[in-house]
Amino acid sequence: MSELIQRRWLMYFGLWCALTVSVGASLWPRAAWAAAPRVGTQGPGFYRIMVGGFEVTALLDGTHPFPIDTVVQGVPKSEIAHDLSRDFLQAPVQGSINAFLINTGAKLILIDTGAGVLYGDCCGRLAGNLRAAGYQPEQVDEVLLTHLHKDHVGGVIVNGAMAFPNAVVRVSQAESDYWLNPANQSKAPAFLSSFFDAAIASVAPYVTAGRFKPFSGDVELDPGVRAIALPGHTPGHTAYLVQSDSKDLLVWGDVIHVAAIQLQNPTASVEYDTDAAAARRSRRYALKLAADKHYLVGAAHIAFPGLGHIRKNGDAYDWVPVNYEAEPGH
Repeated sequence: MSELIQRRWLMYFGLWCALTVSVGASLWPRAAWAAAPRVGTQGPGFYRIMVGGFEVTALLDGTHPFPIDTVVQGVPKSEIAHDLSRDFLQAPVQGSINAFLINTGAKLILIDTGAGVLYGDCCGRLAGNLRAAGYQPEQVDEVLLTHLHKDHVGGVIVNGAMAFPNAVVRVSQAESDYWLNPANQSKAPAFLSSFFDAAIASVAPYVTAGRFKPFSGDVELDPGVRAIALPGHTPGHTAYLVQSDSKDLLVWGDVIHVAAIQLQNPTASVEYDTDAAAARRSRRYALKLAADKHYLVGAAHIAFPGLGHIRKNGDAYDWVPVNYEAEPGH
């Protein structure tokens, strides 16, 4: 066989092989080399941001189905459905339970603690997320509670003992006087009865240890951390304004429960409000304050991490989430 014929034969044979492989690949079933079971879980629930010289870590305690159509009051059901649909939601919406850890450099201050075991298996993840974020419960110096509802106070204890054994727990005096007085329990709506029991049991170890210290009024509790009374949702409901190097964070507790509804209609209340009229006044005040001052907001029940800004939009408000930063402070 001549060299020329041999080269042509090899060329035709190569083309035939390539065609055979191509056709075979299209006809034969392909092995799923990357097949794997679903994981089904999220990563650790923490998100870090800098507020001036303070490191702020948002911590997720969990999410739970919030029965919006039965809990939200003062809004027609058609409006509820419309507002949820606009945000691509439907009831019940999974509501976030967020807390915020402030590292001032001198102290480690935790604002709210989540529900602990009080909401069942959906929650109680704050301690694990705090550890995942690089801290230990023993390092927390102070716990500031916006109010004493289950989903804010429940995480201060574990199996009846202090979850933060070196911390002082603080809440407004008006809040303490209301929820820790059993005489008020009989006067409250029946569905709130268990909230009194939970509040009393949760802070009891700190009371016994002399580590429960209520405060009165709008006072500076630590350098750069000031209490702001926002009563209505509860008698002593309190926000905390965190300030460092001309930067501000307003951790406002339960000013907003359902952003899709209450930002469009700030008059909307929830059945858990002790005084709905006062809660509406506090909501309007906090929204205007945050919008006018361009404060960064830490929200307990807006989708995790619950950090963003408030923007006025006619008679309503918009929530603008923080821009994600892979390396905060760099």
